[in-house]
Amino acid sequence: MQNFSYVSAARPEEAVKALGRGCAFIAGGTELLNWMRLGIATPDTLIDIGGMEGHSRIERTGDHLIIGALATLNEVGEHPLVRAHATVLADACLKAASPQIRNRATLGGNVLQKTRCAYFRSETPLPWGCNKRSPGSGCAARDGLNELHAVLGWADHCVATHPSDPAVALACLDASAEVMGKRRRMLPMTDFHVSQVEAQAMFKAAGTGSLLPAHEAQIETRLARDELILAYHIPIHDGERSAYLKVRERESYEYALVSAAATVALDGGLITRARIALGSVAQKPWRLVETEAALIGRRLVREEISAALRTLFEQARPLAHNEYKVQLAANAALRAVLAAGGVS
Repeated sequence: MQNFSYVSAARPEEAVKALGRGCAFIAGGTELLNWMRLGIATPDTLIDIGGMEGHSRIERTGDHLIIGALATLNEVGEHPLVRAHATVLADACLKAASPQIRNRATLGGNVLQKTRCAYFRSETPLPWGCNKRSPGSGCAARDGLNELHAVLGWADHCVATHPSDPAVALACLDASAEVMGKRRRMLPMTDFHVSQVEAQAMFKAAGTGSLLPAHEAQIETRLARDELILAYHIPIHDGERSAYLKVRERESYEYALVSAAATVALDGGLITRARIALGSVAQKPWRLVETEAALIGRRLVREEISAALRTLFEQARPLAHNEYKVQLAANAALRAVLAAGGVS
């Protein structure tokens, strides 16, 4: 780990003003310190935003739930307002990491995690190619050990998945991130992260200049370099229920093989509204928009939900070793929808 300077910001305006080339924000530090240890990030200056007052608040304002970006995962998961109006997010937070890490990790930092791809998360210098770390060096996972990698939205330059549990719930809830840079803006969480296919389009639209196409692999979100997440705004729909399902190799402190977040509203036994997002299948939480539309007017029964999930199989592009994730994702989505609707 290289030497770095440290400054503390009491207000968002101070933090954004202090941000320059070679700077990075730090709050809980559960991710950034690991990046620095491995050589993934080498900031010259850390800007501590953990002490900004008022940015860990959790409150209801009108028909929205507002959660400050500095709220820890345990605070979010255990808060009565979140449990009442965004159960799927509370469950996702409490199924992430370990209790000790959840007491430090912030919701703002969690959604900015980097992939758990073993080829990426290795100590510098890497003995293999990774376009996220060194554009143009290749993607070792593309034809390597890729049983944990993407089945949706990937491109040849990178087949990584995003590991965040709360990000999947936030995308399912149609939440928006309130961010601040040169101006404040709202960024929908369904668009916050980008798949590698979307990264290709962004790369081409921006003009490549002297960059290699492999630089696409480093595009992960639509958050600008000078922007800071302040809070999340979650619309409240009375009468809607939600659930989060995480499929992992062990119950304690493990990342998902596949996860699913779902919300359901019912009227007379028929589905009037449904939202479903999958995690660990792409570089972004993956909304099943076609399935959501197909569920409207259907009964909350296994056979009808399974029929609506057929579009998932048509979209999927499994790699050599992860075809199992397609069926696993469909089963997770099915169980999440049933659980949201109160069916065990």
